[in-house]
Amino acid sequence: MLQIFAVTFPFFALIAAGYLAARRRILPIDAIPGLNVFVLYFALPCMLYRFGARTPIDKLLDGSVALVWGVGALLVVALTLWATRRGRIGWNDGAFGALVAAFPNTGFMGVPLLATLLGSQAVAPAIISMILDMVVTSSLCIALSRLDAAGESGARHALGQAFRGMVINPLPWSILFGALASALQFTLPGPLDVTVGLLADAASPAALFTIGAVLARSALLSKGRRAPAGDVLPIVAAKLLLHPLLVYALGRAAIALGLPLTDAALTVIVLVAALPSASNVSMLAERFGADSGRIARIILWTTVAAFVTFPLAVRWLV
Repeated sequence: MLQIFAVTFPFFALIAAGYLAARRRILPIDAIPGLNVFVLYFALPCMLYRFGARTPIDKLLDGSVALVWGVGALLVVALTLWATRRGRIGWNDGAFGALVAAFPNTGFMGVPLLATLLGSQAVAPAIISMILDMVVTSSLCIALSRLDAAGESGARHALGQAFRGMVINPLPWSILFGALASALQFTLPGPLDVTVGLLADAASPAALFTIGAVLARSALLSKGRRAPAGDVLPIVAAKLLLHPLLVYALGRAAIALGLPLTDAALTVIVLVAALPSASNVSMLAERFGADSGRIARIILWTTVAAFVTFPLAVRWLV
């Protein structure tokens, strides 16, 4: 167990450093969006491109992984909506609560952490899960969030907004270009490859530090508007307990039915499900008028709790 903590501790320590830097105003709040831009548009795309280019294309097209992950995500969304959408929580807040329960922090945290823990073979299943979350789970929850006010027309409009957001998001494109490079066995020219490598190497520490800073910013901006614990803790439990257990059960069922899902790939996607919630969900909630303070608090508590629960999941599976 100490060996697992020795691997995971630096990742959570960088998140804590970013949180404290922003909370203590050592890092100005106004600088956080710029830091986020560097990670999202420069460092992380280079890291994902490099991972994609170095991963055999057949590993990136694993239909069994996609099926198990997709069904698991949809079940988490449905169960979270059923359990939490009541009284004052309408479709908008309920949908973003479901999204934060089903969308782990795979890009900023999961890919580098799992590559460190399990090696390069962990990258492909993690990337498949991330693509499905960005394309399917996010679009579905954004569409559901519009059902409060405008019914089906509002949902269609929200799906259009989600699609436009996906098109301008550099992460899916970087994965796609990396996969094409892998399929064509293409390598970048030397100086360009070094440049991409430098940005890729900066992605993990910068992304983790930025997660902490974003969480601190959300906490500072939502001060005095705290969501009740009853609206937060069930979703924290859904993210860190229900989601990985569902994925594990679905994976075991898929293997029993004869689907070509390997134990190694199942281990990776269960650990992806055990990650804390994606930090960008609070920004999406803010953009669509949901209770972003509630979402930010859920993300914060899943991140804090995962310091203990994620190593336990690693010990259970590895």
